[in-house]
Amino acid sequence: MPILDAIFGRRSVRRYKKKPVPRKVLRNVLEAGRLAPTANNAQPWHFIVVTDPEVKRALSRGRWNKFIEDSAFTVVGCGERASRWSTIDVAIALENMVIAAEAQGVGSCWVGDFKEGQVRKLLGIPGNLKVVCLVSFGYPDEKPRAPNKKSLEEIVHYNAF
Repeated sequence: MPILDAIFGRRSVRRYKKKPVPRKVLRNVLEAGRLAPTANNAQPWHFIVVTDPEVKRALSRGRWNKFIEDSAFTVVGCGERASRWSTIDVAIALENMVIAAEAQGVGSCWVGDFKEGQVRKLLGIPGNLKVVCLVSFGYPDEKPRAPNKKSLEEIVHYNAF
């Protein structure tokens, strides 16, 4: 799939088929994250790939995040607390993963609604790391409509606001 098609066509998927993602596809997704740019090439990230059904169930918080439980896998992106830019760097890496997944026919959904303490305890995340975001992945069992977006003229400014 051409890269612009992947970017322009990507939607947040909250219903997944009960179908595993092949190891090669998963590896491509993770490799896309690993190769993301980072400030000073610090690479202040760690990614936890959750495939265990019980752990995914524990990460699912009620009806809002039920789709985590149904995902083929969920990536928990963590950044080093000591790194000033780790939140941005982890977000860039996760976005690379999302685009790489879309290009291979795998859907995804960003999850910002989580309790860091619970995620940290569940996954044994050390204190020097912060949980930046979770992203669920799997083969889509829905085709969400494109959301309304503001026009470029409303959001882009050149040389000054």
